[in-house]
Amino acid sequence: MSHRQRLLGIAALLLATSGWGGMFLVGKGVLHHVEPAWFTLIRYSISALLFVLLILPRGAAPWRKLRQHAGPLALRGFAGFGIFSVMLLAGLAHSVPSHGAVIMATTPMTTQLLRWALDGVRPSRSTLVTTALSLLGVAIVSGLLFGTASSGESTLFGDAVAFVGTLGWVWYARGAVRFPELDVIEYTALTVLASWPLLLAMALGSTLLGWSHVPSAEGLRLSWQALLYVGLVSSAISVLAFNYGARTLGAVTGTAFINFVPVSALLMSAALGRLPTVSEAAGMAMVIGALLIHTALSRKASAPAPARIAQPPQNARNYSTCGTASS
Repeated sequence: MSHRQRLLGIAALLLATSGWGGMFLVGKGVLHHVEPAWFTLIRYSISALLFVLLILPRGAAPWRKLRQHAGPLALRGFAGFGIFSVMLLAGLAHSVPSHGAVIMATTPMTTQLLRWALDGVRPSRSTLVTTALSLLGVAIVSGLLFGTASSGESTLFGDAVAFVGTLGWVWYARGAVRFPELDVIEYTALTVLASWPLLLAMALGSTLLGWSHVPSAEGLRLSWQALLYVGLVSSAISVLAFNYGARTLGAVTGTAFINFVPVSALLMSAALGRLPTVSEAAGMAMVIGALLIHTALSRKASAPAPARIAQPPQNARNYSTCGTASS
């Protein structure tokens, strides 16, 4: 790998994590005007347009794959984009942006636990320890331990809703291996397109049941810039940038950069004037530290073992010794 390729990979991953960190800050304000179900439909309608432009040059092949796997792709997309987004936004409405970013950063280790439960792949002892440390940090950040958030209100309910929502994203990410004929762009684009009718049905159904309200024209006018940011940057560009960086630098390095989503959200929040409390800073440090330790150990475990120098057979060494002595 050239130095230029490595720098581009790092830049792409930083772009992705910054876009995701900014989503929590921007999305908090939008929720005053657009409720989670409609917010989700709008953001993925915007990203769907971009993904259509990306796969159009590929001709008819992606559309054949979409027809062939429409049902499974729709379900995976609905879990990753519908359930995850709605629950994350609903949790964010009762929490603060930095908490949502911390909870999102726990998804790599949640994936390991689900692999244990569903596939029987038992995580290592170090994974279990770092997961426990990470979840303890989330409990501290949420105010479950050592007091409440700086707003004076407990964010436990919102943080719990957001954490459960991340399971939808984990299930979506696990589905990528079930479609080996789809590359990164195709899997992302086709799951968005296949699940869009389900996202529309969810928004309309929640409105008919009285759980949600159609955003007003005034609400859309006040939040269109934020919606455009979340739809293009957080829901499309950041995903593609992350996939490029992970493919360039490796999956382990890509996962490590997810650790910096709460860092970027925290820095942006501090720049806007909201400084974290001592308990929030301590909890975030525990989560980020646990994730970094987990990533470092995963990288060490996945590193190829050093090649051993081949030794001649015992009888060959004896033959050589005897031959030298006899000469």
